[in-house]
Amino acid sequence: MNTFRFLITATLLFATPLFTSAQDKPDWQGGFPDGCTSITCGRQATAVGSVITSHTDDSHRTRSWIDITPPRTFPQDATQDMYKRVPCDTLAMPTYSNIKIGEIPQIASTYGFINSAYPCLNDHQLAIGESTFGGHEVLQSDNGLIDCQRLCQLMLERCTTARQAITMSGELLEKYGWNDYGECLTIADKTEVWHLEIVGPGKGNRGAIWAAQRVPDDHIGVNANASTIKEIDLDNKDYFMASANIYTMAIDSGWWKQDEEPFRFCYAYAPESRTSLASRRREWRVFDLLAPSLKLDPNQENYPFSVKPDRPVEMSDLVTVFKDYYEGTPFNFVKDLTVADDSGRVIISPLANPQMPYDMNKLFKINGGWGWRGERPIARWYTMYATIIQCRSWLPDEIGGVAWLAMDNVATSIYIPVYGSVTDLPLPYKTPGRPNGYTTQSAWWAFNRLGTLASQRWGDMRHDVDAVWNPWQQQLFDNQKNIEQKALDAYNAKNPAQTRQLLTDYTNEWGTRVVDQAWKLGDLLWTKYDEQF
Repeated sequence: MNTFRFLITATLLFATPLFTSAQDKPDWQGGFPDGCTSITCGRQATAVGSVITSHTDDSHRTRSWIDITPPRTFPQDATQDMYKRVPCDTLAMPTYSNIKIGEIPQIASTYGFINSAYPCLNDHQLAIGESTFGGHEVLQSDNGLIDCQRLCQLMLERCTTARQAITMSGELLEKYGWNDYGECLTIADKTEVWHLEIVGPGKGNRGAIWAAQRVPDDHIGVNANASTIKEIDLDNKDYFMASANIYTMAIDSGWWKQDEEPFRFCYAYAPESRTSLASRRREWRVFDLLAPSLKLDPNQENYPFSVKPDRPVEMSDLVTVFKDYYEGTPFNFVKDLTVADDSGRVIISPLANPQMPYDMNKLFKINGGWGWRGERPIARWYTMYATIIQCRSWLPDEIGGVAWLAMDNVATSIYIPVYGSVTDLPLPYKTPGRPNGYTTQSAWWAFNRLGTLASQRWGDMRHDVDAVWNPWQQQLFDNQKNIEQKALDAYNAKNPAQTRQLLTDYTNEWGTRVVDQAWKLGDLLWTKYDEQF
């Protein structure tokens, strides 16, 4: 690698934040965003009482490095730069460039947060997930200053509760404008979780149109690249919020005939998102895995906004859901790639895998609910990173907020705990993985290499990967109470600095350990399956 080029690129990345979006429209598949999945859980829906949001950053361009932004103070009259992202194809791999388009006033002090491509958790247990749903093309306006990634950062820097974040977002978007496509942000705090769906104000306009709906405390929700908010009741302020212009654009554009039908946000502003089986089938799969007693139809156009799970949701349940690719269902789109084993029994070929790049789908004449793409499972080979975030009211903020973080495809990855109060991450997590191409210094590349290798002989290799990650994952979950009790003892001894250091050390210990093991696992697959893929 050209060392000078690496240093220059890294300097630019870290000196100027790389503000990105999960999907840029040229990368959408079949005209629909196919980027991200977010699952949410109210506190009474989880086994230990956590409020949960989550996110798979499924992208062909977003940045793969993650670091910690500490709390900061600013002088009076300071401003915060706003950027517009544009696709960049001049570096080693597709990424984004960011062009400054304006400024907004900065506040006196900001909270610290985990600075992932979509900032995801701050040091006061405010957490965010994301999923793009598109919406009417004519709604997107370049006159605004705020895009989705920047809005996530503003929320985490300035807010401590979901309601505060939604209210502040409405005020900033009305004044400075939304310049992105339709997005759903799943916003959790220590007591509740909301889905905030935002679309633009129309070409040439500045502002935004948005609606927010709270997930009931004993329910789970999901957003999978489709708008899911339907009827809204603004008199019920405990469950609904919306922009003042929520109905106007729909009426003026003929998208809602108010004398003939009830207002439904998704059909007014993103009706095509409800036609995509790539989205709807993921919605079904999440609900069917966590609430199978409902016996929902996998071909429905609409599902409930949220449902009550059959039993309280464990963290291990969510890990299983995010690893899912419809195995054991009619929608496993490689089920017909069969061979006879040594006994003559017909089995799915060990070379068949649900992570095939699109060119392989065409080669094997794959077909399914997503046409030649087969199906769009929850686990995806182009995931940059994924989070499952717990917010817990009975613990101090330093301990209660934890983002379980996995790199690359979660089907071959492992989640480590990154607490909202940690002050640093291991160097491989902070090392850019895409601008300069393949590097053994990057955590993302360790897991990307492993996932890519495992997909070459999926029927066999995935078992080698699971044999290591599954017990490690359970060990992390089992040890959570132990490490948090040590942190709580330090906190109760009036030593918050020791609390933060203990959790930082724990996060860094496991971060380093899993990256090292990912490289070793990749080497194992190369060696064990030589000439078999």
